[in-house]
Amino acid sequence: MTDITDDIAEEISFQSFDDDCRLLGNLLNDILQREVGTNLVDKIERIRVLAQSGCNMRQAGIVNMAELLEKQLASELSKMTLEEAFTLARAFSHYLTLMGIAETHHRVRKGGNMAKIANSCDDIFNQLVQGGVSPDELYNTVCKQEVEIVLTAHPTQINRRTLQFKHIRIAHLLDYNDRPDLSVEDREMVIEDLVREITSIWQTDELRRQKPTPVDEARAGFNIVNQSLWKAVPHYLRRVSNALKKHTGKPLPLTCTPIKFGSWMGGDRDGNPNVTAKVTKDVSLLSRWMAIDLYIREVDSLRFELSMNQCSDRLSRLAHEILEANHENHRRESWNQSVNRSHALPTQLPARAHLPSFAENGESQHPRLDIPGPDYMQSNHKDGVTLSSTTSKNASPNIQLSVTNSANSSASSTVNSSSTFNSGQKKLYAESQTGKSTFQKLLEPMLPQLPGIAPYRIVLGNVKDKLERSRRRLELLLEDVACDYDPLDYYETSEQLLEPLLLCYESLVFFSFLLLPDWLSKLVSNSPLLQQSCGSGVLADGRLADLIRRVATFGMVLMKLDLRQESGRHAETLDAITRYLDMGTYSEWNEEKKLDFLTRELKGKRPLVPVSIEVPSDVKEVLDTFRIAAELGSDSLGAYVISMASNASDVLAVELLQKDARLAAIGELGKACPGGTLRVVPLFETVNDLRGAGSVIRKLLSIDWYREHIIKNHNGHQEVMVGYSDSGKDAGRFTAAWELYKAQEDVVAACNDYGIKVTLFHGRGGSIGRGGGPTYLAIQSQPPGSVMGSLRSTEQGEMVEAKFGLPQIAVRQLEIYTTAVLLATLRPPLPPREENWRSVMEEISNISCQSYRSVVYENPEFLSYFHEATPEAELGFLNIGSRPTRRKASRGIGHLRAIPWLFAWTQTRFVLPAWLGVGAGLKGACVKGHTEELKAMYKEWPFFQSTIDLIEMVLGKADIPIAKHYDEVLVSQERQELGRELRSELMTAEKFVLVISGHEKLQQNNRSLRRLIENRLPFLNPLNMLQVEILKRLRRDDDNLKIRDALLITINGIAAGMKNTG
Repeated sequence: MTDITDDIAEEISFQSFDDDCRLLGNLLNDILQREVGTNLVDKIERIRVLAQSGCNMRQAGIVNMAELLEKQLASELSKMTLEEAFTLARAFSHYLTLMGIAETHHRVRKGGNMAKIANSCDDIFNQLVQGGVSPDELYNTVCKQEVEIVLTAHPTQINRRTLQFKHIRIAHLLDYNDRPDLSVEDREMVIEDLVREITSIWQTDELRRQKPTPVDEARAGFNIVNQSLWKAVPHYLRRVSNALKKHTGKPLPLTCTPIKFGSWMGGDRDGNPNVTAKVTKDVSLLSRWMAIDLYIREVDSLRFELSMNQCSDRLSRLAHEILEANHENHRRESWNQSVNRSHALPTQLPARAHLPSFAENGESQHPRLDIPGPDYMQSNHKDGVTLSSTTSKNASPNIQLSVTNSANSSASSTVNSSSTFNSGQKKLYAESQTGKSTFQKLLEPMLPQLPGIAPYRIVLGNVKDKLERSRRRLELLLEDVACDYDPLDYYETSEQLLEPLLLCYESLVFFSFLLLPDWLSKLVSNSPLLQQSCGSGVLADGRLADLIRRVATFGMVLMKLDLRQESGRHAETLDAITRYLDMGTYSEWNEEKKLDFLTRELKGKRPLVPVSIEVPSDVKEVLDTFRIAAELGSDSLGAYVISMASNASDVLAVELLQKDARLAAIGELGKACPGGTLRVVPLFETVNDLRGAGSVIRKLLSIDWYREHIIKNHNGHQEVMVGYSDSGKDAGRFTAAWELYKAQEDVVAACNDYGIKVTLFHGRGGSIGRGGGPTYLAIQSQPPGSVMGSLRSTEQGEMVEAKFGLPQIAVRQLEIYTTAVLLATLRPPLPPREENWRSVMEEISNISCQSYRSVVYENPEFLSYFHEATPEAELGFLNIGSRPTRRKASRGIGHLRAIPWLFAWTQTRFVLPAWLGVGAGLKGACVKGHTEELKAMYKEWPFFQSTIDLIEMVLGKADIPIAKHYDEVLVSQERQELGRELRSELMTAEKFVLVISGHEKLQQNNRSLRRLIENRLPFLNPLNMLQVEILKRLRRDDDNLKIRDALLITINGIAAGMKNTG
């Protein structure tokens, strides 16, 4: 049921998978006996047996018996009380979730047990070298690869964060239970832990009772880094490095990372009024805070590990400089305090220079004597306020807790930023200094008295101090408190943090050579392989190398934040400005006049927007966003994405607003803005906009100012985003796929004409109807030349958890991205063999689009049918996202977002948007005599093959009897005929997909997926039938909150069973 099956493993061991499903099912059954009683458990089991029998009859082809059993099942469900229905929905939902956990566990297990993993770095590097790619070309291409995975807050993750953590805990317990060395007692303890976890899940409310804020969504993204990616990235980079070393003789450079991460969480304001300029600033600062907090934990652990005394001369000098500086600071502080303690209260209390403290995961593992110092007042404040020194000792991995501590520290923040203390504070501060100098003399030896120093610990201790000051600075900035830290006392860029870490690394590797004889030292210096196994080099390539690679990957921001806004909002802003300046109304000008105005202003050196301008709140929010972007700059932010872009002026409008904000910020700040200007990325979404994408890029690059700007400020690199969701909703999946393919070809050709490099940014959703599917298959089916070593792609909602929720899964996904992009670069997929194939595609696309739009947009009964046959209207009660489900207040399909559009049809198992129009298009081509051509296209053209395979995959998920049941119970009589016509269209699509693929039945080439689907049906089918019954009751009593809760539980369960929402 999952769209990522082929990405993880081709098959799983169903024997052990079934064993784990049986174990988890039995444990859940035992818990239900205790929680709800035997009578209700017996009823639940009877429902399951009926459903299983019906499934068996259908698989055996005994349709009449299957229909009788299904009618009996529906009758039993209709007689249930609301309380019984609620419990049944919860039980089956949890069982489907537990099956999903077991499935993920066995994919990991299968991958770990395979001697050679398909599409791994080792596998693909070997294929390329054997196929004639030189080792140098392979090495250089991998090192230059730029892939960015952008996590978005699209509302498709239905599980609460609390439950997600419990599910991960169960996955870990299943993994532990697989160990062959467990004693009987140990295995019993694992079972007891599983019982506790499942009991806890049963007793936890599955439903979100309020909508998440954009900051909540951003925090969820940071948690993915904390729980998985933080561990996965070094492991992944080691795999890449080891494979490179094996096949090219050279490891991956330490600071080279083929993959980085971006985020839209807190930056995507398109249609979401809850994402404001302040939210963007807060999320950006929070992202930096989280990165620094993670680095502090790693540095603490590293200090404990690197205890050796011998080092290179450069590191030794740095360690002594740090000691001397600390000694001088202590001496100066003691002198200042003894001269005039009562009148020399500092405006900023300095942080204490600790002796080495060693910790794992932020918890101190070694006792340390705390000496009263300048921060004594902070850590012992009567009001319970916790500041930097306490935070460092008790750093919690829970972001919310840490930030809340910061947010509640306004009182102490004021103390830190002001020279005014009340009498009680003065007394407490003075008392904290008493005897400090004497204690320091006794407990902190002077430099000449030190018998020996641990230079790595001293250097890393200084790194930790700077990191803690960096974190404290961010806390003050989050509170809008003035911060006068010396820039030399904190880290602003990853290069600053990498410098001492690389010095430690070089010292460890260098010193390992000094211990060797001359002849062996020369041999080792020429052999990276020998370097890894030599002396301190082994230590260098452990935790220290992992930390350096994390810094190279995550930088100081964890994930750079993209901003996104709809093009119309920028036009409204320029309307307000031009009207204020008596220049007319910008949006009423033609395209040429707009471009003349924008280009002229971009060449000028004065700000366009007057300081005194008064504008509506919506316009002010746009201007504020650009101001925040100017203050944060490209050091913290990634791209500015323009949704619904259709003209060159849409891009230049953003460039002008960005330039104007930066000029204003420079004037106020009195210094240059941090980093450079943001990349401005047009997003082409609708079919018409995709068709014009190439022309828009050509027009932009023909403008001298813009072309020079791209070359000067963005290294001659143009980024273009293509959207899969709205194009699919606009014209159907098949037409959208073909238009996306052609648009990418055209954009690449336009950039090549002007000698500009291009990166395509793919706005993929989780479901196939929104461009989802196996990552490897998707990348390998792109047009030739569209993936030249660089790629950006979104990962949304439940796919983030599915692909990156566990470290082992995340490592595999990162490898797949790397190898797929590498193959697409060095061995691009084949174009259509014959020009006539393109003509056939045009013919199919036209028929498919016409068929799709005639139903969705032209049939006057369709909108009412959609509302009756699906739970679309009720999806808003799920509280799974911060943004509204519609762009504008309208009931039409046009303004409905793509996610609820797909989500609603996935719930009914009809999955209509992914196949509607496909059958008509393929049938039309076959009727015109193109059948053999289509079969050849399937075998020889990767794009066409992947398109058909994905449609076949989604047809395998569709279920006509279930969709028919929704219609019969919920749809009014006059619209039932439309439902019958649509089911006939589904069967037509299935028939012609099988003709072209040559398969006898759906999913013939994916036995694993087919079996997983069959395993879920005894739980999924009753949930669908129960949802129909509850919808019927709710529509007669729509204010009944208990019925609504029961419906939402069925939605959760069906989403778990389908492994997709929208």
